[in-house]
Amino acid sequence: MVLDPNGRTMRAVHIVGSGAPEDVLKIRDCPRPEPGPGEVRLEVRACALQHADVFARTGHPEIEDAFPKRPGTEMAGVVDEVGDDVGAWSPGDRVNVYHHVSCGECEFCERGEQTMCPHDRKFGSDFPGGLAEYVAVPAANLEPVPDHVDMETAAAWPSSFTTAWRMLVSGGGLEPSETALILGASGGVGHAALQLADRTGAEVYATTSTDWKAERAREWASAVIDYTEVPFDERVVELTDGRGVDLVADHVGEATWQQSIDSLATGGRMVICGATSGADPDIDIRSVYQRHRQILGTPMGNRRDFRAVGRLIARGEVAPVIDRVLPLDRVAEGHRAIENRDVFGKVVVTPRT
Repeated sequence: MVLDPNGRTMRAVHIVGSGAPEDVLKIRDCPRPEPGPGEVRLEVRACALQHADVFARTGHPEIEDAFPKRPGTEMAGVVDEVGDDVGAWSPGDRVNVYHHVSCGECEFCERGEQTMCPHDRKFGSDFPGGLAEYVAVPAANLEPVPDHVDMETAAAWPSSFTTAWRMLVSGGGLEPSETALILGASGGVGHAALQLADRTGAEVYATTSTDWKAERAREWASAVIDYTEVPFDERVVELTDGRGVDLVADHVGEATWQQSIDSLATGGRMVICGATSGADPDIDIRSVYQRHRQILGTPMGNRRDFRAVGRLIARGEVAPVIDRVLPLDRVAEGHRAIENRDVFGKVVVTPRT
């Protein structure tokens, strides 16, 4: 990527340090990117926020604290300009972006497991993200957005729904006859997992912390547990007549690990994709091996997973819940809502309004 030789500018969000969103999220004028060989310049119509964006601002052991950063992993828009050696796309094409850039040559890439690539990189962390009016991305990462799918929806599912698909379906192997527990069912990955588990035909249980979130989750879950009132593992054991569930989807981490394990049936599996509450849990390892339980790391989906979910979105079989849509000037409001857990589903930012 190079910068626009004609000096044209755009607005973009930059995280300039650690701190409160109102203090460190700055909207700056900067040069538009010029697409290099194999790249396109995307006019960003919508970009969804993630908890990772909050971590990028507040600090996280797995995220480099180098500033400024330009966040934004999940994005959709219209191709504005194409670079050399781009034959499949033209200006005006409606697209969203597969969020991982891999080497294409290692053993994992050859197996189609792009997110296992040791050189895997992401938009919003390793590359400038989509919280900007324009962004340059590899043409190989684009996928078409059907005309009947709006741009806010197209931006709201790529990372969260693809991760949830990997957790439940291609990684977790959830079957229609099974039972599943979805933790944090109001979040981006959580509400996606809730829908996908329900679509699979499994009996679904969910955890959340407020009445209004529970009411939303009941659209897909047969029972919703308020984890602030009762230990959720105890309630799961009651709901399943002492058996436990076949699968637990846990992206919370330290605060829930042992309860998640104790919620499993004999031979059950816990699928994990994150550690928002911390990464150093205390666990009783006997509760794993003595009950033939499995713990599976399923942090991200590959390109096959991405396309599988995209087909479901296009057919209307599942859809991201969009909690609110904000202009670029109000991105701090979106960060604050996610940080305060005042969201069900996704917060979407529209850079060009």
